[in-house]
Amino acid sequence: MKHWMNLLTTLVVTTIVAAAAAAIALAGGTAGAGTKVAVGKTGLGRILVDSKGISLYDFPPDRGTTSVCYGACAALWPPFLTHGKPVAGPGVRASLLGTTKRKDGKLEVTYNGHPLYYWVGDHKPGQTTGQGLNQFGGPWWVLSPAGKEIHRG
Repeated sequence: MKHWMNLLTTLVVTTIVAAAAAAIALAGGTAGAGTKVAVGKTGLGRILVDSKGISLYDFPPDRGTTSVCYGACAALWPPFLTHGKPVAGPGVRASLLGTTKRKDGKLEVTYNGHPLYYWVGDHKPGQTTGQGLNQFGGPWWVLSPAGKEIHRG
């Protein structure tokens, strides 16, 4: 019985560590200053992505640059965080980049006044599986390099 308890404990700890590692990896550029925002090519056209090519979304119910996505919402739509001034990649307008402070004190990247988020269902560059999903009070949209929501797809 003791062997099975040790095995179960090891399995639980491994699962927790793997989940934490996945969350950190998904968060992309949160480890250092100057999180990069880039432009990626998708079936929806050119959109904003992180430095790894993962799609970024906005949430129209946000109040200006203030996020309203917390708790279960932020678990499925993790905020795109930075530790410093975000960096504009090619095709990204530096003048549209900014940050907003979340309730926990972390800095979330904004573009054209929109806080940016990941969708947990996107794992590879070019995926936009969160596009148009209506969750937590509104639809989620990818943004063009001009900072406009893309409402197709």
